[in-house]
Amino acid sequence: MTMIGYARVSSEDQDCSVQVAALEAVGCSVVRTEKKSGTTTQGRGELETVLSFIREGDTLMVTRIDRLARSVADLEKIVATLKEKGAFLRATEQPIDTSTPAGVAFLQMLGVFAQFETAIRRERQMEGIAIAKAKGVYKGRKRSVNPVGIKALHAEGVGPTEIAKRLGVGRASVYRALAA
Repeated sequence: MTMIGYARVSSEDQDCSVQVAALEAVGCSVVRTEKKSGTTTQGRGELETVLSFIREGDTLMVTRIDRLARSVADLEKIVATLKEKGAFLRATEQPIDTSTPAGVAFLQMLGVFAQFETAIRRERQMEGIAIAKAKGVYKGRKRSVNPVGIKALHAEGVGPTEIAKRLGVGRASVYRALAA
């Protein structure tokens, strides 16, 4: 019966050390960490690793359920995988323990709130961008294509495919720059 910890933060400038310490304090013999968004389980290699090697009777420990998943669908998939393997899910800061009916019910409620929080955050972000655009503050991301360089190469007789290769951009970007 091994307790395996999983800690996650959303961005590179954040730190997992507080989560790792909490997981080690409750007896996790292994703690896997990653810096990835929780809005999807796609591309979360450490989570995939934990789910692949967890065994019957083991417990996956997280500090809070939002460290594991931000959508009810993803949370349900993870819990189903654990259940299929005969493993359990527990959280250090929340009364979640999938080995009990009350723990499962609480998990489901928290999953709904995590998904709602993500939707609200996205809505606020879109509102903020719209306001910034209206004020002329938001300009979008910096250009990754140099239209002057593209036009210069094209004037020299270099074809769009070769321009794309030389500049490390997509051919569609070359065509857009030439059309502008």
